[in-house]
Parts: sequence; C-alpha cells; structure tokens
Amino acid sequence: MEGLLSAEITVVTLLLIVAIIALVSQRTRMPYTVALVLVGFLLSFQTYITLDLTADLILFLFLPPLVFEAALAIQPRLLRSVLLPVTLLAIPGVLVVAVIVAAALTVSGMLPWQYALLFGSLIAATDPVAVISLFKSLGAPKRLATLVESESLFNDATTIVFFGMIFSILFLGRSFTLAEAVIEFMRVALGGALIGVVIGHLADRVFFHIDDTLIETTLSAVVAYGSYLLAEELHMSGVLAVVFTGLFIGSGSARSMSPTTRTMLHNFWGYVAFIANSIIFILIGAEINVAGLAESMLAILLAVAAVLVARMVTVYGFSGLSKALGTVVPLKHQHILFWGGLRGAVSLALALSLARSLPNRDTILHMTYGVVLFTLLVQGTTISRLMRRLGLTGRPAIEVKYEALQGRLLATHAAYQRMEERYRNGSLDPQAWRIIAPELQTRIQELEKEIAHLAENNPDILERIVHSARREVLRTERAAVLSLQREGILSEAVAEELMREIDEQLENPPTSEPELSQSSPLGAPGA
Repeated sequence: MEGLLSAEITVVTLLLIVAIIALVSQRTRMPYTVALVLVGFLLSFQTYITLDLTADLILFLFLPPLVFEAALAIQPRLLRSVLLPVTLLAIPGVLVVAVIVAAALTVSGMLPWQYALLFGSLIAATDPVAVISLFKSLGAPKRLATLVESESLFNDATTIVFFGMIFSILFLGRSFTLAEAVIEFMRVALGGALIGVVIGHLADRVFFHIDDTLIETTLSAVVAYGSYLLAEELHMSGVLAVVFTGLFIGSGSARSMSPTTRTMLHNFWGYVAFIANSIIFILIGAEINVAGLAESMLAILLAVAAVLVARMVTVYGFSGLSKALGTVVPLKHQHILFWGGLRGAVSLALALSLARSLPNRDTILHMTYGVVLFTLLVQGTTISRLMRRLGLTGRPAIEVKYEALQGRLLATHAAYQRMEERYRNGSLDPQAWRIIAPELQTRIQELEKEIAHLAENNPDILERIVHSARREVLRTERAAVLSLQREGILSEAVAEELMREIDEQLENPPTSEPELSQSSPLGAPGA
C-alpha cells in the first residue's frame, strides 16, 4: 500500500511540475524541452521524488505513443512529396553518420573501433520534439515540418535496427555477409512495416463499423501498443510497425470516424505525447552525472563535433542527390534539417540498454548524454533565431491581413445576427435597431469589398480560399455518406465507393480555379 501511495504521489507531483514548467516556458519563451531538462537536473539533488530512466521505460512505455501521435498527424500528400529525401536521410544517411562518427572517435584514439561504431550507430537517431514544437509556434512551412518529423520517425526505426545488428555482430559473435546483412535489415524493417500496414488496415475497418468515441479512442491505444509489441515479439521493427499503423489510421480517419471521434483521437494522443515527452526530458535532466560528464569532456566535445560534421555531410550531400533524382529540398530547409538534427530519447535508450559489464559503457553513456544535452541546450535554443533569419517563421503579411479582415467580418456578422435576434424577440428597442442595423450592414459591405479587392490582387490568397472551401465541401459530403451508411440508407459497398471517389478528389484537387465575382461572400464561414 505504501509503495502504491508513493508512486501515486510521484506521478501527481510530476504532472504538477510539467504544468508549471509549461506555463513558465510560455511566459519566458524558453524552449519547453530545455526547461524540462533543467528542472530534471535540479530534481536530481532531492530525495523526495525518486526518478530512474531505463531503456525499457523509453522503448516500451514512452516511444510507442510518441511515434503513433506523430504518424497520426502526418498528411499522406505531404509525406509523398518528401518521401525521397526522407528515405535517403533515414536509411543510407544513418549508415553514413555512424561511419563518420566511428571513424572520428577511432582515429582520435577515444574508443576502439568496435565501440566507436556502436556509439555511432546509436547516436544517429534524431529527435525532433523540441524543433516541431517550435515549428508550430513560429508558423513554419508544413512541408518543412513534415520533412523533419518524417525523417526522424523513419530514422529512429533504422537506427534501432542498425544498432541491433552492429551489437549482434561485434559483441554476440553473429556473422553476416554483406548480402545477409542487407537481407536481415530488410526482413526486420519490411516485416515491421507489414505488421503496421495489416494492423492499421484492420483497425480502420473496425473503426468504420463503430460509432463510439470512447471505444474507438481506447482501441487506438490497443493498436498503438499492440503493433509495437507484436513486431518486437517477432524480432521486427516495432517503431516501423507503429509508424505505419498510425499512418493508416490517420489517413483513413476522415472516412472511418466521425468528426467528433477524430477530434477526440487527436486531442487524446496529443495529450499522451505531451505527458510522455515531458516526463522523458525531466528524466534526462535527472540522470545527468556532472562528475562523469566532466571526466569525459574531451570525448564529449569530439563526439559533438563528429556528430555535427556527419549531420552536415548527410543533409547537404543527400539533399543534392535527392535534387538529382527529382525532388528538390530548398537550401533553407537543408539548413534547418542540419541544425535541427537534435538527439534525444532513442539514443539514450540504446545507450542505457548496454550491459553494465560492457567495456567502455560509461564513456559511451557520457558521450551520449553530452551530445543530447548539447543539441538540446545549444541547437534547441538557437534554431528559432536561425529560422527567423532564413525567413521561415510566420506567414506572409498579406495572409495575416486577410485573416484579420476575415475575423472582423465574421465578428460583425455575429453581432448583426445577435442584435437582429434581440430585435425580433422584443429585447432590443426598435428605434435602437433602426440605428444600429444600417451601421452594421455598412460595415459588412465595406469588409466584403476590402476582402474581394485583396483576393483579386493576390491570386495566391484567392486560390487558397477556394481550395479550402472545396475541401470543406468534400469533407461534408464524406461525413454525409458515412452517416447515411450507418443509418442503413446506403449499403457498405456503395458507401465505400463514394468515399473512395471523394478521397481521390481530396488527394488530387483540381488546379484550375474559377473566377470569383465581386458579390461572392469571401468572408463566408467555411471559406
């Protein structure tokens, strides 16, 4: 009983700390993850709350929801547009990083080549948590956010598989020829992906026949953890299984779930990811061993330099190859990819998974902590300035102006409808209404004219307005078809065919836009 009470007090205290840190970081504009690490470090000096970061805690408890939440939010259309550079960075890119880092540590004499390669393979995993949160607050381009987050998801999976193979070959005595190594890698990676596809498809079919928000949200937790555990049990990539499960459910949710369930699903997983991220970074801070880091300072500095050089080579090198193969990664995006290549939970989990009896384990662990702290405290705190200097923050002024006009128009419409309602039910004096109504009508007409003028002189704005309106029409049609199917008015086969047609239109919207007349209500809701 006492142990349970102690655990409950620890959880409640951690949640309170997380909430306070979130509020403080919002007010001070300090990166949230940095604040968490610093507070975790301070917590390591007290004995009231006992914290212990282990590999199993990260890999089996925290990693599945983090990966699932990120995969849910990725738009398939945007993912396809960056799939080539993501693949290059996440597969050959990981190998190049591992080799460069291992070569630097071996040549410098810091580690024997076996341990240097082991460290290189685990430090290749990127963690975009801090960067993605900045992207959202700074209004970074969606394609850049998709590129960074997708690369990290697939990068983590590749890193875990590659690390396992390196450890098996060097320290467990397993032998692979090059061909066998490639086949084993493909088996683990593709096997995990296949498990994710199958579970995601089956879950999507189940969700289609259920119309209960709580049940569907609960089942999403089952498939998120279940796909990971099943893949790991079969010695395949649990991360890739969760990635593809999340992608399938996320892309099919508009077809198989009601709008209420979709909102609940994203809110639930957003909260779970927020808590998981928060606790992980607090634990990272709490595990900092200042004396150990100081003893390994030279090795840490060399590791940081090697990681930065390796990241530079892979980002700019493979971006050039991606351009040659047909997919261009803008130079500004390459700069963010390079400096935003933070290291975090996955690298630490792999380092912590090493047996305590393994030679050079402490050095590897200290170097891992050192690199993670450098990327969080230095790169994580300066990337927002880099984004501002590159002009990747916020939206164009014309977009902001349009949104402001749209907001004023909607607010004035709401005021007019409210006053009209009061006049009709007798709670507003008729004489007052005769004075107020023309004023509001004039204001509405002026705003509509201003918005129409803005759209005419800025074709991009007009295109976005029409594109958004068309997507809203299609989403409404899809929701209506789903409702008719659930009511038994449409058969399942017909409903699926209609939704497939709507999905195709959503994925491939028409490029030609009709002209919009002067009298069109640009400010109408849903535009």
